[in-house]
Amino acid sequence: MIYNHLGVNEQGHLTVGGVDTTYLAEKYGTPLYVMDEDKVRKNCRVYIENMKEQFGEGSIPLFAGKALCFKGMYRILEEEGLSADVVSPGELYTAMAAGFPPERLYFHGNNKTDEDIRYGVDCGVGYFIVDNYNELSVLDAYAGEKGVVQKVLLRVTPGIDSHTLKAINTGRIDCQFGNPIETGQAMEFVKTALEKTNLDVWGFHSHIGSQIFNVKPFCDAVDIILGFSNQVREQLGFVARVFNLGGGFGVRYVESDPQVDIPGNIQLLARYLQDGCAATNYPQPTILMEPGRSIVADAGLTLYTAGGVKPIQGYRSYVTVDGGMTDNPRYALYQSNYTVLMANRMNDSADFTCTVAGRCCESGDLIQENIQLPEPKRGDIIAVLTTGAYNFAMSMNYNRICRPAVVMVREGKDYLAVRRQTFEDLVACDL
Repeated sequence: MIYNHLGVNEQGHLTVGGVDTTYLAEKYGTPLYVMDEDKVRKNCRVYIENMKEQFGEGSIPLFAGKALCFKGMYRILEEEGLSADVVSPGELYTAMAAGFPPERLYFHGNNKTDEDIRYGVDCGVGYFIVDNYNELSVLDAYAGEKGVVQKVLLRVTPGIDSHTLKAINTGRIDCQFGNPIETGQAMEFVKTALEKTNLDVWGFHSHIGSQIFNVKPFCDAVDIILGFSNQVREQLGFVARVFNLGGGFGVRYVESDPQVDIPGNIQLLARYLQDGCAATNYPQPTILMEPGRSIVADAGLTLYTAGGVKPIQGYRSYVTVDGGMTDNPRYALYQSNYTVLMANRMNDSADFTCTVAGRCCESGDLIQENIQLPEPKRGDIIAVLTTGAYNFAMSMNYNRICRPAVVMVREGKDYLAVRRQTFEDLVACDL
C-alpha cells in the first residue's frame, strides 16, 4: 500500500484511518472526499517540530489555503499551532469564520483589488505579501486612512528552474508573480516599499514551484535570496528579519514517485542557510514556509461508484464513474498521475486494463488512463488516492453537477465536515 494509514480489512475492503471506505460510501454517498484527520495533524507536526528545531523559535509553517480550504481545516491548523496564507478575500473569510486569528494570516495575491486590500486591513490581517507597485500604493494609502502600520513581506522572484511542471513553476523570471531579482526590478521595488510611511517591511517572500522532490532548488533559492538581501543591506541599509521560502515539497501520487524526507530536507536547508549567513555575516532571519499539498494531499482520497464498463473494440475499455473533472480537474489540466483502487474488492486480481472516465459531456473528462483494476461491475466503489490537495479546492459545478461532501476520519470515527451541495444550492444565486 502506498500509504501506511490505508489498509485492507477482513472483508477485502479498503480502509482509511481504520474506517471501511465502502461503509463511508454507503453512509454519505458518492462522489465523496475523505480526509484522514489524524494524518493531517501528523503532517502538521512534522513541519512545526522540525522548523522550530532547525530554524529556531518563531520559524513556522503557514498552511497554503489554496490546497484545501474549509472551516474545519482552519480549526485543525489553529489547534496544531500553524499560521496560514490566504490568496483571496474568500479564503480570508473562511479562515475567520472558523475563528482563526487574523493576525496569523498572510494575505497573498498578484492582483488584490482595492476592495480586497481594504477588507484585509479591516480584518486585521497579520501580513500582506505585496506583489507589485499598485498594491504598495493602495495598501499604504488605506493603512494611513485607518491609522495603522501594516506589516508586509515583499514578493521577489529568484529565477529558479525547479524542474517541475511549467504550470506550477512560480519561481522563473517570466512569471506573473513577484518582482525579478535578476533584472534589478526587485531592488527598485524594495526601495519604493521602504519609502512608504504606513508599511512596515519585515522581509522577502519567494516561491519556486510545486511537486519538488529535491532540496537543491530550495538551496539555490536561499543562495539568491541571501545574496539579494546582502545587496539590499549594502545599498539601502535594510536588514530583512523574515525569509518566506514558500512551499513546494512533493508527495507520492503513484508508487514510482520518490518519498520526500521532509525532516531531512528541512535540516539540510537550515544548515545551508546558517552556513550562508555565517559566510556573509548576515543576521539569521526567521524562516517561514508554506506547505499545502505536503500536509493534506496524502491524507485524502475520493470515492466513486462505478457505472459500468464500455469496451471500444480495438481501442480500449472505459470505466465510467459518478464524478470526474468536476471534483478532480487535475488530470484534464495537467495529466496528473493517480493511484486508483477497487475499494470493495481489494483482494481481487487487478488484471483488467481500463481508462476511468467521468460523467461530464467532455471527451477530456478522465481520471486516469490505461490502469489495472479488477474488471469493474456497476455499483463497485472505486477509490482515487492522494486527492486531499487541489481537488475539493478546484471543484466546480460544470454541467450543474453538485460538489461532493467532505468527510473527516479521526481515531476510527467519521464525521461530516462539508455537506454535499444540493440542487437548491445550484440555483441559490439565480434571479
